[in-house]
Amino acid sequence: MFAKVAAASLLALAAGQVFAADCSVDVDSTDSMTFDKKAIEISKTCKTFTVNLGHSGSLAKNVMGHNWVLSKAADAQGVATDGMAAGIDKNYLKDGDERILAHTKLIGAGEKDSVTFDVSKLQAGTDYAFFCSFPGHISMMKGTVTLN
Repeated sequence: MFAKVAAASLLALAAGQVFAADCSVDVDSTDSMTFDKKAIEISKTCKTFTVNLGHSGSLAKNVMGHNWVLSKAADAQGVATDGMAAGIDKNYLKDGDERILAHTKLIGAGEKDSVTFDVSKLQAGTDYAFFCSFPGHISMMKGTVTLN
């Protein structure tokens, strides 16, 4: 049994997936407009889940800032589009946008931020997305969140 679990974990890691049984994940962002994760799986046993975002690049947040935003997949582009008008001082997120389930602040080179959210906000079988809402970044900086 252990061998099957270990093999599945190695395959998931090779595919860029993260199984977060510990109810948290570290996500790195870069000057190349990338996240180091493409998929995050959250266990239903987690009451809360924490995303620790880092920026390992060298550019400032006004040039190459990144945040981590969670929404339903169908809402992601709309959240990012509406966020552009909000501007950098509001982390490129529209105030009171109920489509946003969780988000970090916008960070630049060498900075870090975290967000912890209630897993009960998520429903198994629903498609969720994470993305960066800095203008234009959603085209490359996005991934999936699954509740298992």
